Amino acid sequence: MSKQCILYDRPCTDCGECLICDLDSSKICDNCCRCIDRDADYIAIDIDEIMDE
Repeated sequence: MSKQCILYDRPCTDCGECLICDLDSSKICDNCCRCIDRDADYIAIDIDEIMDE
């Protein structure tokens, strides 16, 4: 069974688009968390699915 793409409704094609930084499309995400809104009352990331390989 192949992996499911997390961005589109299709099987994963290993395109790497899911690894691109949301703020700088020329770099790979390094989990710096600068894309998370720090001015909110609380900081949270919504988890809508857990994928187990």
